[in-house]
Amino acid sequence: MSHGNGNGPLSGAVIAVAGAGGPAGRATLARLADAGATVIGSDNDPERLAEAVDAARYGHGGATVIGDTVDLLDLQSTRDWATRVEKDFGHVDGLVHLVGGWRGSETFTRTSLDDWDFLELLLIRTVQNTSLAFHEALQRSDRGRYLLISAAGASKPTAGNAAYSAAKAAAEAWTLAMADYFRKAGGEQGATSAAAILVVKALVHDAMRAERPNAKFAGFTDVEDLAEAIAGVWSQPAGEVNGNRLWLTEKP
Repeated sequence: MSHGNGNGPLSGAVIAVAGAGGPAGRATLARLADAGATVIGSDNDPERLAEAVDAARYGHGGATVIGDTVDLLDLQSTRDWATRVEKDFGHVDGLVHLVGGWRGSETFTRTSLDDWDFLELLLIRTVQNTSLAFHEALQRSDRGRYLLISAAGASKPTAGNAAYSAAKAAAEAWTLAMADYFRKAGGEQGATSAAAILVVKALVHDAMRAERPNAKFAGFTDVEDLAEAIAGVWSQPAGEVNGNRLWLTEKP
């Protein structure tokens, strides 16, 4: 079954977006729809998700953009979501992981392990559940991509970001293990699907600029640029992006 939104580079592709209700999610839904993909977003805030889906639909007439409320902290719910998407559309060509969250402290010694408990669920468990739920469908696709959005702090943690950086580093390691699965599944031909990491320092969007008009946001990645980079991963061969960190900011 082919569900396209025209003749864009992602025409016919079916892409799920986890954490679709935030600013990065809104930009990504719109960009993927604009490229011709059928997009299925999930978020833990149904109202925010509905607004993001509506914006993508209205901004791209005829686009198939769907919102699905899923508990990504529950593996069975996430598996059910993956099964539902593949059954409804015939194939799944991507999972973009945008589930975010941040907790930090003034100093290393003031780090709260409650922050770790919070971030472990948001930043690691959701990666574990989405990757385990979608990996087989993505391997079956002729252009399967699993994309994790990560932070430069995972490679160079600061004293006050111990919990956040460690959680991001764990999510990266998990994603790279998935990349190894794709590499091995490809056999001698090489990987036909890919798991990759897009690394930013931090994200910025118009509302943040309006709130802090004098801030420079040096090294930050605009959510529109992130969405562009996400869409662009499908134009690169699986073997070239599988298991790689794609830097959208300077390497630390």
